[in-house]
Amino acid sequence: MMPRRALFALPALFALWPLARWWQPSPLPAVPVLAPPQQALRVFHLGHSLVGPDMPYMLAQLAPQGHRFNSQLGSGTNLKQHWEPDLAILDFETTNHPPAYRDAREAIGSGEYNAVVLTEMVELRDAIRYFDGAAYFHRWAQLARSGAPTTRVYLYETWHPLDDPAGWENRIAEDLDTLWLEGLSGQDSRAAPERPAYLIPVGQVMAAVARAAEAGEIEGLMAREDLFAQTHEGTQDTIHFNDFGAYIVALTHYAVLYQRSPVGLPHRLNLADGSAANSLLSGAARRVQQIVWDTVLAQPRTGLAEAASAGEPT
Repeated sequence: MMPRRALFALPALFALWPLARWWQPSPLPAVPVLAPPQQALRVFHLGHSLVGPDMPYMLAQLAPQGHRFNSQLGSGTNLKQHWEPDLAILDFETTNHPPAYRDAREAIGSGEYNAVVLTEMVELRDAIRYFDGAAYFHRWAQLARSGAPTTRVYLYETWHPLDDPAGWENRIAEDLDTLWLEGLSGQDSRAAPERPAYLIPVGQVMAAVARAAEAGEIEGLMAREDLFAQTHEGTQDTIHFNDFGAYIVALTHYAVLYQRSPVGLPHRLNLADGSAANSLLSGAARRVQQIVWDTVLAQPRTGLAEAASAGEPT
């Protein structure tokens, strides 16, 4: 038999149900504007194959001399797997090699990095719902903050597959606020408003470049698929970037981490194995660089002074 107190509480719960349906979390606190770095950075990347070995290496070639990086990666790896020592990381042995690899717990808590870049697995809804993405994002961010008072934490926004049933571009547009900034990192943003995780809006940039390519604005690129790899069987890889995509991801990291326009940066770079990356044509690279900068400046949570008023009512 139901206890009397529980029985009396039922009407109140039912009365609150309509309100609960319309309840929305309070707006995220605005991020403090960051001072631009005055020297080369030391960066730690924590993530999976949408970081990969080549993108951080490209970023190092774009950055000022002295830029250094380390990483801990996996395949489809979520933040919980990176944190919990008893959980396996898929392809750990093949994705982590010196000198890039360093144990994430040791590295992020060391205070030796100017910037720590975190990302989460996709499907992001599953990461949040089933793998406690928000809680583990906060754990990693707090570990970085505890290491040094000057370490900056960043959220690398990625994307879902090209063949996502809801539409690749639709997911990028809709997921930024609801999943990346609220579902994944919102708890952390409210817990540490003075030292929040700043946004590296790569998904937004990839969508913007794809739109420009499909509008005929970028010589040599015609479709979003041109930013993505081919599988070993020669079919379209719907999630992993090719060299062009890696270059775009690296440019976006550069623009946010260094708070500088990427327009005019080199476009002929090497991969991590020392071989030459496939490169965009000179004019195409400059157009892509401008798209990166315009997109970064449209996102106030990047921490750039020029972006601070983006999205505010006029």
